[in-house]
Amino acid sequence: MAKTSTTTQGLRAAIERSGYYPALVAEAVEAAVGGEPIRSYLVHQETTFDANEVRRHVTVLVLTGNRFIVSHTDEQAADDTSPTPYATTSTESVKLGRISSVVVSRVVANPESYTPGTLPREVVLTIGWGAVSRIDLEPAACGDPNCEADHGYTGNATADDLSLRVSEAGDGPETVRQALAFAQSLSEATADIAR
Repeated sequence: MAKTSTTTQGLRAAIERSGYYPALVAEAVEAAVGGEPIRSYLVHQETTFDANEVRRHVTVLVLTGNRFIVSHTDEQAADDTSPTPYATTSTESVKLGRISSVVVSRVVANPESYTPGTLPREVVLTIGWGAVSRIDLEPAACGDPNCEADHGYTGNATADDLSLRVSEAGDGPETVRQALAFAQSLSEATADIAR
């Protein structure tokens, strides 16, 4: 999908609908996108509870012809460094060729009667590009229950740059649809780069 005023306006409207510092979020995202055509986007606002405080976080994902852009904005309460509440926004721009994995996990109710095209009740989108990896290690062992030798360690390295969860109950069916559409667009774009 080429950048049209409809795509740009849709992204801006989604940011405004999130209700979370829309001027700040839009400015950061638009600066990161620059003049590139927007192929797809996803805006996800999340509220968390931290002790006696409610905190909000918004993630904006944008796909252009050459890049994947991720923006995070968090609000912070007043603290020793700032007498007033403040927000922190960051953007990261990743070349599509660096994306190593796009994982879409779908949670469906009553899978025995699943009908193709039915909306999952939850979607988890995990995207890896090598900036953050998680290593899970555990002691290695052999099959001998009496063995006391040190067999070193075994483990897994997992790309874990971004994981975003949306649910029909918490975010609404339209956000679940948008997450699936964005994941498909990103998967197709990375497949095109690999060719």
